[in-house]
Amino acid sequence: MHSMNTIENSLDKIAENILYMDEASLSSLWNKYKTKMEQFSFTPEWEKAVIVFSIINAVKVKNAIYNEQIINKQTPQTISHPGRSNGKPNLKLVK
Repeated sequence: MHSMNTIENSLDKIAENILYMDEASLSSLWNKYKTKMEQFSFTPEWEKAVIVFSIINAVKVKNAIYNEQIINKQTPQTISHPGRSNGKPNLKLVK
């Protein structure tokens, strides 16, 4: 049980450090690590390249989900419509 807590704590610290990394900076490394990953070898360097490539992709996926949720949480009142006062329908009197 102690071993699992140690592993979980280590992963939590790694995730916290990754959250502070800029997606644009990580994305600039994407091709480098993709190429390293595609050139399979029985080495620790290849294994690390796969992990780094996966981390970069994980950050991109996390940000895409995050941004999608922000957009989905916007209510019609928070989206501005030209010609309408905020929150009131655009009605016309028809005779």
